Amino acid sequence: MTTLAGRTIAALRSEHDTLASTVPALTTAQLTGPSGAAEWTVADVLSHLGSGAEITLADFRASLGEAEPPAPGFNQSVWDRWNALSPQDQAAGSLGSDAALVTALEAVPEERHDELKVKPGFLPEPLPLASFAAMRLSEVVQHGWDVRVGTDPAAALAEPAALLLAEHFSGGLGFLLGFIAKPEAVREHAVIEISGTPYRIVVDDRIRLTAEALPATATFAGPVESAVRLLAGRLTPKHTPPGVEVTGNVSLDELRAVFPGF
Repeated sequence: MTTLAGRTIAALRSEHDTLASTVPALTTAQLTGPSGAAEWTVADVLSHLGSGAEITLADFRASLGEAEPPAPGFNQSVWDRWNALSPQDQAAGSLGSDAALVTALEAVPEERHDELKVKPGFLPEPLPLASFAAMRLSEVVQHGWDVRVGTDPAAALAEPAALLLAEHFSGGLGFLLGFIAKPEAVREHAVIEISGTPYRIVVDDRIRLTAEALPATATFAGPVESAVRLLAGRLTPKHTPPGVEVTGNVSLDELRAVFPGF
């Protein structure tokens, strides 16, 4: 598929396949051990992905007219049910829940990709299908890393998925950076070019990622997957590859404070 929505849905399938090849081999000790998310075990992350897929699918089906919009309290009931599961059941269930969502997205004909709007329950207005799918991709890519880094400290994001997220964050998904970023953490405004890409992180009164050729005040040197992990608060010192550095009028530590993560 060549549409942005199609490429995003294909990336969701790839991320699902990676989880499906990783999760069944995890031991109980690994499931209950630390993940890349500071306060969650690996099973907690998988529970979050599974419940999130269920909620996202409910919103999607409602937007297609296949079901009624979720009732008040629906999300909490889903979270409560998933939280009550054993770590093993959270892990197994997350794969089934995610597969159901990806399959439903894949079923949308390509000719509808650009016209279909989907309303997430927490936003006042519907989003284009590409942005709706990208919201899920951001969750799966970063939380999938949380799962994998629990057993592999050198885990990295897949480069195609990282580049696709950068494309979305510089476009229709840019509002998400405003939700999670703290621009007041830097001393002065900065424009950080991400080496080897057309993208720049702009730290101003608000945060944005742009492909505009703005004059840079700093440079992020390192793979694009590391820059995308930075935006999600996952480029901690422990998980920063050798050679990654920021030079200019802002430091890497300051940027870590700008992007505390989710």
